[in-house]
Amino acid sequence: MKKIHQWRRILILSFCFTVLAPLLFVSSRLKAFTIGRKEFVEHLSIFVQKYRTDAVKLSAIKQEAGEDLKGPKLFVYEWNDLDSVANHSSTNGNNSSNHSENNGDTSHNSRQSESTGYIIHPLHINGSIHEIKEQNKHIQMEKVSSKSDEQRKYNQSRIQRHRKVRAPTCSATDEKIKEMKDQLIKAKAYLSFTPPGSNSHLVKELRLRMKELERAMGEAMWDKDLSRSALQKMKSMEVSLSKASHVFPHCSPMATKLRAMTYSAEEQVRAQKNQTTFLIKLAARTTPKGLHCLSLWLTAQYFTLSPEERQFPNQQRLHDVDLRHYVVFSDNILACAVVVNSTVSSTKDTEKIVFHVVTDSLNFPAISMWFLLNPPSKATIHIQSIDDFEWLSTKYNSMLKQQNSHDPRYSSALNHLRFYLPDIFPLLNKIVFFDHDVVVQSDLTGLWSLNMKGKINGAVETCLENEASFHQMDLFINFSDPFVAKRFDAKACTWAFGMNLFDLKEWRRQNLTALYHKYLQLGYKKPLWKAGSLPLGWATFYNQTVALDRRWHILGLGYDSRIGQDDINQAAVLHYDGVLKPWLDICIGHYKSYWTKHVNYDHPYLRQCNVHG
Repeated sequence: MKKIHQWRRILILSFCFTVLAPLLFVSSRLKAFTIGRKEFVEHLSIFVQKYRTDAVKLSAIKQEAGEDLKGPKLFVYEWNDLDSVANHSSTNGNNSSNHSENNGDTSHNSRQSESTGYIIHPLHINGSIHEIKEQNKHIQMEKVSSKSDEQRKYNQSRIQRHRKVRAPTCSATDEKIKEMKDQLIKAKAYLSFTPPGSNSHLVKELRLRMKELERAMGEAMWDKDLSRSALQKMKSMEVSLSKASHVFPHCSPMATKLRAMTYSAEEQVRAQKNQTTFLIKLAARTTPKGLHCLSLWLTAQYFTLSPEERQFPNQQRLHDVDLRHYVVFSDNILACAVVVNSTVSSTKDTEKIVFHVVTDSLNFPAISMWFLLNPPSKATIHIQSIDDFEWLSTKYNSMLKQQNSHDPRYSSALNHLRFYLPDIFPLLNKIVFFDHDVVVQSDLTGLWSLNMKGKINGAVETCLENEASFHQMDLFINFSDPFVAKRFDAKACTWAFGMNLFDLKEWRRQNLTALYHKYLQLGYKKPLWKAGSLPLGWATFYNQTVALDRRWHILGLGYDSRIGQDDINQAAVLHYDGVLKPWLDICIGHYKSYWTKHVNYDHPYLRQCNVHG
C-alpha cells in the first residue's frame, strides 16, 4: 500500500510540474514583452514629440507610455473617422471664425475634444479634470453603441459624394482640343518669322511637333476621344513652343502676325457664310428632280383621260356659303397634297369642307391628276388655273412686269393672288387662306365662329420681341418717306400670312383691293416697301386685322430650330415659313416628320420618281 501511495504522489507532482512549467515560462516571456513594449512606446513618444506639435495629443501619448500593458480601448478611430472628425472640426472652426467677427475673441473660449471630435463648451472646461474624463468616457461608450449606424451612414454619404464628384467628369469637354488648336496656331506663327528656306533645328522640331499633334488629334471633337499619346504630344509641343518663345522674344511682331491670321480667318468665314447663304437660296428656288419627274408623269397621265374623266365630284358645293371653304395658291404638287390631306384628316365633318387649289397653267394638269388619283375622302376639291381669270390678266400683268425682284417667290402672280380673293370667289362670304408650306394638326371648325369685330383679316400677330418671328413695320416699310410716316405707325403690331381668316363680304364693302393697287403703284414710283406680299399686306390691312390666339398658327419651322415641343403640339397649324422647306433636303430634320406623315411615299409615281421622306 505504501508503494501505491508513493507512486500516486509521484504522478501528482509530475502532473503539477508539467502544468506549472509552461506557465512560468510564459509569464517570464510576458514580462520581457512588457518591458520591450515600454521601450517601444517610449521611442514612439519621442518620435511623435519630434514631428507633432499638438500638446494635447503629446500628453496623451506620454501618459499611455507610462502605463503597463492594457487591453484595447472601447473606441478606436479609423482613417475614415479621422477624416470625418477633421471635416467636422474645420467646419466648426469656420463657423467660430465667422462668429468671432461680431463677438471679438469669444470664439477662442471653446475648443474641440481631441478624443471625440465634439465641441466642449467653455463652462465644461472650467470644471474638474475628473468630470471631463468621466464625460469623455460616457461619450465614448455612446459612440461605441452607435458606431455601426454612423459607419453605415458615413459610407452612404461617402458614396454619394463620390458620385457627385465623378459626375461632372462624365460630361464631354473640349478644353484640351482647343488648347491643341491654339498650339498649332502659335507654331504656325513662329514658323512665319523664320527666314524662307530655313532648315534650323527649331524649325524642324516645330514642323515635326505640328505633324505629330495633327495626327494625334485626328477628327476628335471631345477630350474623351484623345489618347494618352495625344496628351504627350501636347506636352512636347508646349516644350517646343517654349524654346521658340526664347528665340523670338519680341511681342510686337507676334501680335501683328496673329492679327493678320485672325483677319484672314474671318475673311474665310465670311466668304463661306456668303457662299452657304447663296447655295441655300438657290436650293430653295430650284424644283427638286423628283418633284419635276412627278409633275411630268402626272401631266402625261392627265392628257390620256377623256374630258368626262377629268371632272371632280360634288362640284355643286363650290359656292355653298354654309360650308367651310379653304384656299391655297401653289405650283407644288406635294405641298398642295399635304395641306389638303392634313386639313381633311384633322376635321371631323369632312363632307363640309371645300378645298380650292389655284395654280398656274403649267402645273394645272399634274395637280388635277394627283387629286383625281387621290381624292380627299368626303371633302370637295376644286382645281383652278390662274389663266382662267381673264379679268386678272388685264389688271395685274402690267403691274407684275414692273417688279424689281428677280426672286420668283416675290414676283410670282400666285404670291399676289391673295389680294384678289373677293374677285376669285364672288359668291362666298368667308374663306380661310393657307400658304402651301403649312401642316394642319387640329380641327379648325372653331375658327369659323370667330367674332371679326367688323374687320377683314384674322391673323396671328408677330410683334413679340422675345420670339424668332418678331417683325416691326419698319423692317420692310420705309418710314423715312413722309407718305408712309403720315399714314402708318412704325410701332404698330404686325401679323403673319400663312393661315388667315378673311371676311370677303366686308372686304368688298371697303374695296381693299383698290387700296392694294394704289399702294402697289406707289411702290413702283419710289421705294416705299420691299418686294413681296407681306409689307403690302401690312399696309392694305392696316387697322383691319383681328388678333388670333397664338395656338392657331405657329411660325418659324423653316428657319428656327429652337421651337419648343410643347408649342408645336399645341399648335393647330404649323408653318414652315423661311427657305428650309420640308420637301427640300436642306430642311430642319426634326420638323420634317410633321410634314412627311401626310405623304404616301409608297405611291407608285413617287417610288418611280425616287421621291422619299
